[in-house]
Amino acid sequence: MEATTCNGSVDGSRVFYLVGIPSLPESLFLPVFFIFLLFYLLILVGNALILLAVVAEPSLHKPMYFFLTNLSALDILFTTTTVPKMLSLFLLGDRFLSFSACLLQMYLFQSFTCSEAFILVVMAYDRYVAICRPLHYPVLMTPHTNTALAASAWLTALLLPIPAAVKISQMAYNNINYIYHCFCDHLALVQASCSDTAPQTLMGFCIAMVVSFLPLLLVLLSYAHILASVLRIHL
Repeated sequence: MEATTCNGSVDGSRVFYLVGIPSLPESLFLPVFFIFLLFYLLILVGNALILLAVVAEPSLHKPMYFFLTNLSALDILFTTTTVPKMLSLFLLGDRFLSFSACLLQMYLFQSFTCSEAFILVVMAYDRYVAICRPLHYPVLMTPHTNTALAASAWLTALLLPIPAAVKISQMAYNNINYIYHCFCDHLALVQASCSDTAPQTLMGFCIAMVVSFLPLLLVLLSYAHILASVLRIHL
């Protein structure tokens, strides 16, 4: 869906200018580029090694490591969504993004953030069953169940940001829109619009609560039960 411009017409040629870090002197762009590149390569190599180790070693074919491979894959996807453009910005001064590219980056950033939160909840549940209900663990955490839990986390995370992305695509923008960030996220796109931003701000807040507060609460509840079980054993 194309963005509606501020004069009411529809034009898919709107572009976004990534301001990056305004206070960062241009003389430091190259050192910052190498720092980001180093961390990016470490993330790629580290998570790739985890994936290879779990796949290659039969003794690691367990629910906990299965969910860990999901986290590793998400780390790779999450960083690849944002870091390459940041590297291009600091090395080549490439600051422009088309509207569709910016919208896609925002959507993927939100989706992978949600996926990581939901996978962490699933991992907490896995540990809860393993420690608090060890006799039921082989029955409850079957390969089919593990796959279903991981797939549900991924699917929910892919669907949850869609309403926000659709609403963003209908907002009005100028010919050149400034993003005061190194990549396109929801808040930056809302602030760049010349439409009424209140509904989108509220939607973004609601999504943030679902993605952060609810998973955190579920993880804390799981580990509270685990701690209580451990304390009962030692008392």
